[in-house]
Parts: sequence; structure tokens; C-alpha cells
Amino acid sequence: MISSVIAKSPVSRLFKLSLLSVFLFFPAAVKANFDFNANCLKAYQYIFELKLNAARQLISNEKRIHPKNAIVPLLENYVDYFHLITTESKADFDRLKEKKSVRIDQIEDEDDNSPYYLYAQAEINLQWALIRGRYGEFFAAAREIKKANSQLLENSKKYPGFHLNGKGLGMINIFLGNLPDGVLKSTLSTFGIRGNVQTGIMMLDKLAQNLPKSSYEPFYEEVVFYYAFVLSDLVHAPDAYAKTMRYTARISDQSLLKAYLQAYVCARNGHTDEAITILGDRPTGEAYQPFAYLELLTGIAKLNKLDYSAAANFKRFLQLNKGDNHIKDANLHLGWVALLNGDTGLYNAAVIKVKQSGYTYSDKDKQALNEANALRPDTELLKARLLFDGGYYQKALKALSDVNTDRFKNDRDKVEYQYRLGRIHDELGRDDEALQDYQRTINAGKSLKYYYAATAAVNMGKIYLKKKNSAKAKAYFNLAINMKNHEYENSIEAQAKDGLRHLSD
Repeated sequence: MISSVIAKSPVSRLFKLSLLSVFLFFPAAVKANFDFNANCLKAYQYIFELKLNAARQLISNEKRIHPKNAIVPLLENYVDYFHLITTESKADFDRLKEKKSVRIDQIEDEDDNSPYYLYAQAEINLQWALIRGRYGEFFAAAREIKKANSQLLENSKKYPGFHLNGKGLGMINIFLGNLPDGVLKSTLSTFGIRGNVQTGIMMLDKLAQNLPKSSYEPFYEEVVFYYAFVLSDLVHAPDAYAKTMRYTARISDQSLLKAYLQAYVCARNGHTDEAITILGDRPTGEAYQPFAYLELLTGIAKLNKLDYSAAANFKRFLQLNKGDNHIKDANLHLGWVALLNGDTGLYNAAVIKVKQSGYTYSDKDKQALNEANALRPDTELLKARLLFDGGYYQKALKALSDVNTDRFKNDRDKVEYQYRLGRIHDELGRDDEALQDYQRTINAGKSLKYYYAATAAVNMGKIYLKKKNSAKAKAYFNLAINMKNHEYENSIEAQAKDGLRHLSD
């Protein structure tokens, strides 16, 4: 999510402008009970720099000076939202979620003629829905998404010039349009809510382009925060890295959230060296919210270039972490370092920790547990996998070309070998070779519980989509959807359905 980026904070210029200009397009917002004044804007800025204690202090001052300002409960919810994102503490989630209804009640008692009246309620509903999804509270999350959607749609009719409505509506469209089959989707379907991924992406992209040129500039960083994760995590856009780096360039280097966002997207999209540099240059100090996950992210990036000093970062994460997520994942990575160093005893000890420590709220921890319960990975395949994830495709290909396939004694390793070759050839633009490797993966792995065959089918669909062979693209996307009871099933299915949507565009 810095040193190479010359950034300019959108909020740093804010106080050079007349505060009147901030509200030109929504004059009702300057009424006393929805007053996004200079103090509140500064607190909002601090939140998106992850200076949460400073934000809390400003919010406390605002409550004392202007006890009727209904922007306060919205800002308080932002603070809790980012506290939960950075700590990933289930205990804190259970404690803080009780404050939601109180804040909604405070806002409902205020001026319903302000564009912030429905917008603030929708934001709070949407933030809690996103957090609840992490802990399996799907029915409550579905209700909150439904409520936020109706509030934003109504607000858009009442205040069509209030551009901030597009942020929440864009997110809801993408989230619902990309949702795999499951409890949350079936519940939302019962409520009659549908989404459209491309509509949502267009809404967020339009905001990211236009907010800096408007009176809504202070909200730019929030839009970019969501947009970058949508591109990288939900829709796996090929331009996720380019857009993220372009849109975050103007954000202040004093923002820890910027460093996280850039490094995460770099690491996810094969720009490992850049991710490591950004994380090493990230802002530090007591002013910032503790964020242990950044140590884990640093370790993952290092290990993806086979830098075994990553073990120190994984250990530091486990020492600093006070939350419930990523514990299994960190221990698995420690096990990989040991295995690649030839220490099977230390690897076995790490596997025991994966099984006994932490929780399985996140997909990464679920996958870590699955891998701990599976056969020990082949070291050469593991190297190729890590190098590929790091974006070192030629090195990954060489690692596989040096492998004697006679060493593989089980079906999983044989299938993974073909899958890894396919992924590498795919990224290198060698479509015909990739298609052959993927087909071999499907033939050998479609009856196994591993994700290789289903992902191979999705990737074949994408190649045929690129080749404008709609019939074959559709066949392979549907093949991926019809494969069941394998790892990453929901994510793979979502990608396949997104591919089918592209066919109908």
C-alpha cells in the first residue's frame, strides 16, 4: 500500500480553502446538527492516516463543544471500524458492536433534511456488515446491507448532487454482484437485493477520478481505500496495481493506511520488491494505531523471494498480534521456512501449532489448517509456488524445469506440478502451453479436494475469453462452478461467475 512516490495529501490543502466551499453542493449539511466542521474533518483525516488516538481526542473535544453535532457518532463508528480492521479482535468486535444501535438512534433523532441524515446511517450499517462478515454473522450483515442500500437509494433521489452516495452504492453493487452461493447470498436474495459488479466499479472509478476536482476532495482517500481492495481482492482486475499506485500517489506519506494499501496490492499482484520497500519505509511511532498484520505481510513478501529472514517477521507478528486472525497462517509460513531450510523437525512443530493455535474465521487460516492436515509439501514445488506468488515467473519456471517428476509419489504433487506450470506459462503470455498444462491439471485433479483443477478451469475460461472464443470460455467457467467440495470454493466460483458476466457484456 513510499519513498518512490511523491504524494500530496488531499486534506493538507483543505484548510487553504474556505470551509464554505466544502459545502457548496449540500448547504443543508452546515446546519448545527450535521456539522462536518474543521475539527471533524481533521478527525476524519487522522482516521485515514490510522492515527486513531488523535482522532478520538478531536472527537471527544467536538462532543464537548458541540454536543448536538450528529456527525460525531459517524466518526466514532469510523474509529471502531478501523480499530477492528487493524486488531482483528473478536472480543473487541463483540464489545463494540453493541454501540451501533445507540449511534443510529442518535442520528435518527436529528434533522432528516440533511443529506448526511440517511448517508451517515447507511455508512454505519455498511461498516458493521463488512465486519460481521468476518465472523460469520451473515444474517445480521445481510439486514444491514439491505438497510444501507435502501437508505442510499433514497438519499440519491433526495440529493442527486451528493456524490458520496456513490461510494456505498458502488461497494454494495460490487459486493452483491460478486457474492458466491452461500448463506449471505441466499439471505440477500430473499430480501430481493441484486448487484452489478461493472456498475459498482464504474461508480467507484468515477469518484476516484472526480473527487479531487470537487468540494468532496476530503473523502477521496476513503474511496481509494475501498476501490483498491475491490480491484485486487474481489474482481482480480489486471490493472489493480496500476490503478492503486496512481490513485494513492496523491495521498500523504504520513498515512499508514496508504502504506498498508500500497504494500498489500503490490504483494498481491507480483510487485514484491516494491511491497518490501514500502513496508520498510512506512511511517511509525506512537501516533499510529498498532498494526501487527504489517509484520506478517512483510514476512510473506520476503518469503516469496525465498528470503528466509522472513521468519523474524512471522515471529514478530505472533508476538505483537492481539487479535484472532492470521495465527495459523503465520505458523504455517514459519513451518515453510523451516522446511526449506531442511529442518523437518521444526516444520512438524510448526504444523502442530497451526492445528492447535488460532481460529478459522478467515479463509487464509482455514487454508493453513487444511495444509497442516495434508501431506507435507514438496520443497521444489513450494519454491516454485512462492516465487510465482512473488511475481518472479522466470525463476519459478526454472525451479520447475530442474525438477525430476519421478520424485512425486502422490497425486496431489503430480497435479500441482502441472498447475504450477500452467500458471507460470499463463503469466508469461504463453497461452497454448498454459491451456495444455491446465487441461492436464483438470484431467488429473477434478476428483481431488484441492483447488488446482477448479482454478485451472477458471483460468482456461479467461484465456478463451481473451481469445474471443465464447463457447469454450463459457464451458470452462461452468466447469469451474460445477466442481464442488474443494479448497477456496467460494472464491473460485465467484471468479467463474464474473467471467460469465463478462461474456454477456
